[in-house]
Amino acid sequence: MSAITLHVLPPSHPCAAADAALALKGLEYERVELPMDGTHIATMEAIYGDGNSRVPGAVIDGDPVYGSNPIFERIDALAPDAHPLYPEPIAEQVRAAAAWGDEVLQPIGRTLPWGALHFRPDALGLIVGGDALDAAGCDFALKMVRVLWRRHEVSCARIAAELQALPGHRDHIDSLIDDGIIGTDHVNAADLQIGATLSVLLAVGDSAGLFADEKYRRIAETVGLRAGQIPAGAFPPGWVPAG
Repeated sequence: MSAITLHVLPPSHPCAAADAALALKGLEYERVELPMDGTHIATMEAIYGDGNSRVPGAVIDGDPVYGSNPIFERIDALAPDAHPLYPEPIAEQVRAAAAWGDEVLQPIGRTLPWGALHFRPDALGLIVGGDALDAAGCDFALKMVRVLWRRHEVSCARIAAELQALPGHRDHIDSLIDDGIIGTDHVNAADLQIGATLSVLLAVGDSAGLFADEKYRRIAETVGLRAGQIPAGAFPPGWVPAG
């Protein structure tokens, strides 16, 4: 049996996708949660190489594998007959859809929640399934948000642009569903990659309305829904496109 160690940060949607992929494959693994204090950057780079500071990463039989899609590929090769993540005859279409989910959709799953929490820091408690934060808690949340805005290069202009792009991304997801690439009874790598970001978009009230149809929720559920939601109205009027 292969030895697998997965390095994660608890809020990360790509990490949730990697967890779901390993569960689908039925592979045993050690899950290492890195601290949310910035020290994970040095830890990740020490294992996965300079510049490779984001999660997830997996060490598989001593070999470091960095990023959710490469992890999907590697574990599928380890156990090809156990729930293929790239099923034939659509394997290459699944790879293309998963790449789109990683390169285009995945960053939005960081920008929008941390962007919304800038305007509604009390909702940091809500999105994890608890109560709204009090004033002291909001001070703590804002410190975290400021750090993550710098780390992920979040800006108001970027938030507004990504919100306006969501209907086009929704259309692309619809085309993948219509073509039978995602949203079928067999969950594949593209379902997990796209579903991970959909789970975040459904947890941000200002984007949730654009993905209210049950078909999007089903894809998000392949990874798992978030415990709570940042209420709609966090972003200024005019930033959010009509549903």
